[in-house]
Amino acid sequence: MAAELVETSRLFARTVARIDPEVVERLAAHLVQRQYSEPRWDAKRGSVVATERVTLYGLPLVVGRRVQYGAIDPVVSRELFIRHALVQGEWTTHHRFWTDNQRAIEQVAALEERARRRDISVDDETLFELYDARIPADVVSTRHFDRWWKTARRDRPDLLTFTPELLTNAAAAGQVRAEDFPDEVRLTQGLTLPLSYAFAPGAPEDGVTVDVPLAVLDGVAQQTSGESLAFTVPGLREELVTALLRTLPKQLRRGLVPIPDRVREVLPNIDPGEPLLPALERELRRATAITIPPDAWAPDQVPDHLRATFRVLDDQQRPLATGKDLAALRTQVAPTARASLARAASDIERAGLTSWEFGSLPRTVEVQRGGHVVPAHPALVDEGTTVGIRVVPTEVEAQRLTWRGARRLLLLVAGSPTKQVVKGIPPGTRLALQFNPDGEIPALVDDCADAAADELIATAGGPPRDEAAFTTLVATARPELHRLTVDAVHKVEAVLTEAREVAVAIGAAPGRRVPDAAIADLRRQMGGLLHRGFVAAAGRRRLPDLVRYLRAMRYRLEKLPANAVRDELWMRQVAAVTEEYEQLHTRIAATGTPDDPVVRVRWMIEELRVGLFAQGIGTPRPISEQRVYKAIDQLNA
Repeated sequence: MAAELVETSRLFARTVARIDPEVVERLAAHLVQRQYSEPRWDAKRGSVVATERVTLYGLPLVVGRRVQYGAIDPVVSRELFIRHALVQGEWTTHHRFWTDNQRAIEQVAALEERARRRDISVDDETLFELYDARIPADVVSTRHFDRWWKTARRDRPDLLTFTPELLTNAAAAGQVRAEDFPDEVRLTQGLTLPLSYAFAPGAPEDGVTVDVPLAVLDGVAQQTSGESLAFTVPGLREELVTALLRTLPKQLRRGLVPIPDRVREVLPNIDPGEPLLPALERELRRATAITIPPDAWAPDQVPDHLRATFRVLDDQQRPLATGKDLAALRTQVAPTARASLARAASDIERAGLTSWEFGSLPRTVEVQRGGHVVPAHPALVDEGTTVGIRVVPTEVEAQRLTWRGARRLLLLVAGSPTKQVVKGIPPGTRLALQFNPDGEIPALVDDCADAAADELIATAGGPPRDEAAFTTLVATARPELHRLTVDAVHKVEAVLTEAREVAVAIGAAPGRRVPDAAIADLRRQMGGLLHRGFVAAAGRRRLPDLVRYLRAMRYRLEKLPANAVRDELWMRQVAAVTEEYEQLHTRIAATGTPDDPVVRVRWMIEELRVGLFAQGIGTPRPISEQRVYKAIDQLNA
């Protein structure tokens, strides 16, 4: 610091001494100028700070000093405290109201995820106003706040506690209800599955996700038929039904416009617990007199977020597989499910049995799996040269396996007649049996013996469940197995003889200008009738029907190509019925028993072919498309 500056030939400073800026600031406090900039929230200090600049007659004494801003500008400091600490959460506190408010904010944010909206929660400005109206003007930092709140909460402990309703936008409050987006779904038999939600368009987890423990996967699939629409939450049903109606063919959709109004008309009459599509068909028919065929719906065309995503969890609650198709997921995790069930039922399962030495075979047992007590079904399984006891998840699978296991055990104990029957086949018959889908003649005779054993089991009322019933079955089978097997061989001879004639006719069809589509259809039919194990699949008593079906195929070829137009029309009718049957077979597994209603539909389709393509041959009872569809509908009900 110089007391005087003199400029002659050069600039000279006189009376010069070292000066400390801090001393100058203290001594000249009445002369210095103070400027403040960049007020900001400091979470570590719990207060608002700013940058200070101190000058004396333009000479900088202090540059860039951080100072507390609360006493300098309490209005701005208070606003920054509320916005950063209370609204944005940039502070460390253990106050109970803060924890409760964060939980309420999360609840409203979760509702936004569930409702797929971003306008339900109040914005930061509204949240600021809620705090601003309740906090005194002199609270500008966490220290001030703690001192004030220590006293204020004694009189009004809920002053700063906000409910989810208070944090919900008023415009959305009447449109979205939390109860329409539940945390879980309750199925029958006391089964409850948790639901989770995500609003992430384009991502696999977008929409509703159902967590399905591996232990109850089969039960869930049985109760819901694996249909993802069964898990649509009430809050999304209006959007789903609108999307479903838009997938209908134009000629049906035309009678339902305007679709949003129609949805609001029928949706209140549908119980959330009943299957959606049948209920929707009923209400639309009641409201508009329009009948919607079940095959007119196209659920796969609705947006993915409206169809539930299934997440299969293992016994340790770890994800195993995720997807929209529960049937495909069951197939994907089948080895893991089988291993899990085998571990749970290890004290029940057995292998390598050659006689009935396991007491009774119960239809249902309860096993502990992953914290769940679930029903399981013991089955008698065919192991080739032995049988075993295996626990399976569904009764249908147990029935199918037990029938084959009982057949194998019966042939093991009563004695298979294959060798004696093969020796007794005359040369002419042996030649006719030479070319068969089972391969060698002994394999074909084994197939016939299986059919004979099936007939004996069916006559006895089904597979035995205890040793006494099995002993009675064996006593009945010993004198009958050989006779029934020989009879089956004679019937198969007629089938294979007719099949050779059909094969020759199909081979000559291209030269007669028979349409390729008809030839392909006949080849598919032949493959469905004659395949490895076809004798047991058809049953001994149905073998004459196979001869008739094959004869009808030859009759059809004789009428082609002169009857090509009608043949194509009939072929389309059969294809439509077959498609419905295949969908039925996907939803309802066949038990493999002779009286299986699903298998009966399959043979009804063969009779329909005879009735359409070979009316001259005839059917034992009236048959039509409508009768087949009715049988399918009865099984779907």
